[in-house]
Amino acid sequence: MRISRLFAALLVSLVPTALARSSTGDKVLVVMEPTLKAEDYSLFFNNLRSRGYEVFFRAPNEKMPTTMSYDIPQFSHIIMFTPTAKNLEADVGPQALFTLLKENPSTNILVALSPKRTPMSDFAAEFNIGLPPPNTPLISHFPPRSSPHTQLIINSPSKAHPLLSKNLPPVLFEGQAHLLGDNPLLFPILNAPVESFSTDGTEDRRADSVVEASDKGGEGLWAGSKMSVVSGFQATNGARIAFVGGVKLFSDEFAKAEVAPGKRSGNGQLAQDIAAWTFQETLVYKVDSATHFLEGDETRTEQEKYTTNDRVTFTMEISQFDPIKNKYIPKSDIQELQLEFTMLDPHIRTGLQAVADKPGTYSVTFRAPDRHGVFKFVVNHKRKGITPLQVAMPVAVVPPRHDGYPRFLSAAWPYYIGAISTSVGFIFFCIVYLGAESATERKRKEKGKNKVE
Repeated sequence: MRISRLFAALLVSLVPTALARSSTGDKVLVVMEPTLKAEDYSLFFNNLRSRGYEVFFRAPNEKMPTTMSYDIPQFSHIIMFTPTAKNLEADVGPQALFTLLKENPSTNILVALSPKRTPMSDFAAEFNIGLPPPNTPLISHFPPRSSPHTQLIINSPSKAHPLLSKNLPPVLFEGQAHLLGDNPLLFPILNAPVESFSTDGTEDRRADSVVEASDKGGEGLWAGSKMSVVSGFQATNGARIAFVGGVKLFSDEFAKAEVAPGKRSGNGQLAQDIAAWTFQETLVYKVDSATHFLEGDETRTEQEKYTTNDRVTFTMEISQFDPIKNKYIPKSDIQELQLEFTMLDPHIRTGLQAVADKPGTYSVTFRAPDRHGVFKFVVNHKRKGITPLQVAMPVAVVPPRHDGYPRFLSAAWPYYIGAISTSVGFIFFCIVYLGAESATERKRKEKGKNKVE
């Protein structure tokens, strides 16, 4: 019995190492204002701990633990649960967080917004996120329900983003929606219901103002599925940030609530999906290697230059981070992966196909263009929410050497025939001309002899 207990304890101690891990680090700082209690979000935080994260807490106006020490980030991930806090320490203020993301690609941030105007509202504006006027929560009167109209039931979209779990149950939401600008790095994760709208009241007595706003168009009406309640942003350096319209999405209350009799909400799974993407557990790709060589070269020697019309093979290896195994594994199912062979503009654009017997390997063979200069092999695969795959390898394309051309060019036969016919014609003309002159001179001599006689 004692041995079995010891074995069970050992197994429990090993569970975190067997579960999901982040590709950038495991230290998480939670900045939580005093009005919120960690116990009300225990399911979310315990889930992080069970996945191997070290979770630290501090208040918005506390200095320790600090996010930076001697210009070195002390945490890989920061969670901002400050829906109403107006005073933040400098190291967790909007400008400091923006600089942290810009200079440290391994740092990720999860921000919970609210209808209140706070410094985090200004932080969201830095990423081209538009917020409705203050104190205008998202509400919906449909479907009819006994819960407040500010508590919405949101179904998972039919074409959900890959970061969301399949068959995600409906989730409960309470908070503020937002509009996404035209920033190409910004994308929606979960949209507001089509019948929802933002207003400063929960009753229909404000319906006239909503209709007037609808007639004005533009930003007059904050309504419909064009708004998002959860959005993501992935910087060009790989850092990630998620914006959630309400902190209650992560609460135990919503995670345990039922959206239908006998059907629990999907808040727990959604919170886990958001954290997994934000903390770079999922959809993290990298290029392991990239090379180019002449077709048929078994040594795969990378050339410094190619001759025009050479057959060139380009190969690259791609892997995806596996949070369960805590390592990168080959990735062979990437769609629409393209290679460009460019000199200012693409001269060749072709698809990279997965090699069947080599996991994670993509390859293509093409003919070098009949134009010499400095070219580049370019792979610039960017998809919203997925780590970009970028490769740029310069190489020279030169014309053939003087002895590199064939003895006769089939395309030049018209010129050969023209030159030969011209030469033959000239020789024939010379023969005719010289022969005609000799005959004329002979006739002249014969005529002179006849006169003498």
